[in-house]
Amino acid sequence: MPLSENEQRLLEQIERALVEDDPKFASAVRSTDPRTYLLRRVRRSAGVFLLGLVVLVVGVVLNQVPLTVILGILGFLMMLFAALRGAADLRRISGRETAGRPGGRGRGKTRPRAKAPFMERVEERWRRRWEDRP
Repeated sequence: MPLSENEQRLLEQIERALVEDDPKFASAVRSTDPRTYLLRRVRRSAGVFLLGLVVLVVGVVLNQVPLTVILGILGFLMMLFAALRGAADLRRISGRETAGRPGGRGRGKTRPRAKAPFMERVEERWRRRWEDRP
């Protein structure tokens, strides 16, 4: 949802105040790319996956039944967690989201709407309310 003109003005004022207050921090924030953090998370996920694989193999090599089961389950869960997290981060890096689920959060298919969404109607009423006053 796009910002209103008033919200855009407020955001620009906040940005200007940040640049005036701490220009070094502002330039650091501007220069960072969100993909850098996602790539770092993908690398960590790959490392956790390999660590889980090592734990799983160590559990299989040991011949002590309770320890083998515990290490096997732990290694599998580590690998599963790392694979799911890494896949989600890779999907975010590529810009692809699950079809019909913006942001990957919604459920099911979205249906076409004949009228404006509820929040847009409320915002329009709010704007009209302030425009009608003298």
